[in-house]
Amino acid sequence: MRKVLASSFLAGALTVALAACGSADPGVDDGAEAGARGAGAFPITIDTSDGRVTIDRRPTRIVSLSSTATEMLFEVGAGDQVVAVDDQSDYPRGAPTTDLSGYEPNVEAILSYAPDLVVVAADAGGMVKGLRRLDVPVLVQPAAAGLDETFEQLRQIGDVTGHRTEADEVVDRMRADVEEVLASAPEGGGLTVYHELDDTYYSVTSNTFIGQVYSMLGIENIADEASGAGSGYPQLSSEYIVDRDPSLIVLADGECCGQSPATVAARPGWGDLTAVKDGSIVAIDDDVASRWGPRVVDFMRAVVHALRGTST
Repeated sequence: MRKVLASSFLAGALTVALAACGSADPGVDDGAEAGARGAGAFPITIDTSDGRVTIDRRPTRIVSLSSTATEMLFEVGAGDQVVAVDDQSDYPRGAPTTDLSGYEPNVEAILSYAPDLVVVAADAGGMVKGLRRLDVPVLVQPAAAGLDETFEQLRQIGDVTGHRTEADEVVDRMRADVEEVLASAPEGGGLTVYHELDDTYYSVTSNTFIGQVYSMLGIENIADEASGAGSGYPQLSSEYIVDRDPSLIVLADGECCGQSPATVAARPGWGDLTAVKDGSIVAIDDDVASRWGPRVVDFMRAVVHALRGTST
């Protein structure tokens, strides 16, 4: 499927209550956390969903094959330790983008950068096992199931790069920003949303990371009752969307598919939709709307601005 779908948030059991964000990280053992919080001591061992990972020394040649991990690495101040990122990592500017692929990885190509840490979102093609067999540490950070997992992954990135203090500061800032955005949001009672992943009407349900953002804002998701909703990413029909008449349309397919408020308004039968008549259509950068890193706050702000009738 298209890039935006390939890098979309995976469905799962979601826990996004902000109160949980202050809890201890289940993926970091006490000794490792204490070392990272102190002088950034190495070696450090952390427990992840993919098993225990040990980093012997502060890495200086990091390869990131996850666009979200790339954003996290630079956000916590580890950018100067990154020597290569995959072909989908287009943010921030200045990241050392290469033709490496996180979806069809080539172990030999990865090794050509002499990495002392590789960060990935998934074990495509048995890459993780292959790298670890060669004593290259690999940190697997799959798509987060909620904000609490995003915060945990940021702290893990901080731990393994020697930037735990900076990572804690990023998490604290994100938590404060999220609370501020939620406080500024208008009452969501009666509001409904259609989130468009591409121009063939793939969408997201509330059982996805991005769908949880709408739930936090009190907005009902029209995709939740669609056929195929169990996948988290159902393909809707134009007729279904028109029948549900969403009060807000969020486009995450401007770059991939050339969609805009004007193209939506021109679709047959869409001119009378509430969102079209009220001008409640917001186009959001495809990547911002498909990654679970620090820029999720930007996504939330864009949605709230749309709800308040503010141009974004």
